[in-house]
Amino acid sequence: MQNLYMNSSAADPSPVGLRERKKAKTRTLLREQAMRLFREQGYAATTIEQIAEAAEVSPSTFFRYFGTKEDVVLADDIDPLLLQALSEQPLDRGPIAVVRGAIEATMGQLSDEDRRREQERHALMLTVPELRAAFMDEFRRNVDMLADAMAERFDRKPDDFEMRVFAGAVIGAALSVFEHRDKDLNQTVRALKFLEAGMPL
Repeated sequence: MQNLYMNSSAADPSPVGLRERKKAKTRTLLREQAMRLFREQGYAATTIEQIAEAAEVSPSTFFRYFGTKEDVVLADDIDPLLLQALSEQPLDRGPIAVVRGAIEATMGQLSDEDRRREQERHALMLTVPELRAAFMDEFRRNVDMLADAMAERFDRKPDDFEMRVFAGAVIGAALSVFEHRDKDLNQTVRALKFLEAGMPL
């Protein structure tokens, strides 16, 4: 099963493939050491210098992979998998069914370790004030990403009124259950099923 934190192709023996795999390993190591330090001494008490030292790289190397300490937690490695799954959904599906199917397919690719890491990441975003505030700033980026992907699929413009409202509704549904995702990553699928059913109350 694919490890989402090691996004590289083991079948590619070319120098470019080797470089990409090395970069992926360094990024994974930085993230693993950062999360370990966050658990052991707390998010606020952990510095970029400590993370770099634990990963045996320089602080300047850290900044090649993450712009800030917050980015270690906020960076969502599931996005590329989700966009790929969106493009692979059957053409006869409606918009919400497409998104739901893509999320279900993406969740199915995650190993138990991937799920544990995602749940730990979500828990941090919920409990660390500066991370929670920064996460809310991601709302617009997520809406843009989904609107772009769905506009391409349905031959629409990403800034169409209906496309923006659709993307906002889907991301809003996901955000509404975010506080439960540290326990169950499938809460988003449940929210989309409710949205797809017309939100019967």
